[in-house]
Amino acid sequence: MKITSSVSKDLHKDLRKEYVKYAKVFPLSEALDFKVPSKWYRRTVGTLEIICGLAMAFIPSSAVKQGANIVLLLMMVMAVYSHYMVNDKFERIAPALVFFFMLTGRLVIDWQLRRKEAMEVVAVNGEKKQN
Repeated sequence: MKITSSVSKDLHKDLRKEYVKYAKVFPLSEALDFKVPSKWYRRTVGTLEIICGLAMAFIPSSAVKQGANIVLLLMMVMAVYSHYMVNDKFERIAPALVFFFMLTGRLVIDWQLRRKEAMEVVAVNGEKKQN
């Protein structure tokens, strides 16, 4: 809906208005002395969300999934920051917070599973050396 109005014209129109406010509070715009066009900001965010979501769903590579997870996590931090800076109500911030915590949980669980697998490999290799 951030990219096209074909799903919902009203929601797309609302998102276009909201991203005008979010582009004004983009944190790097003052540091880089660059004004982010709201149209391209909205389209970039929408495209990245789609690409990262598809990567997490369909690409079997753990590194790709982790990369997509981290990109989405950073985008959720940015979304919470933007909502906060424009004084949005909590109801507008809540979805970004929920996704932030879900992505953080996925990241932590994946790291725990990889650590457990690595410890099992070390244990197996230790047993082989003793034999």
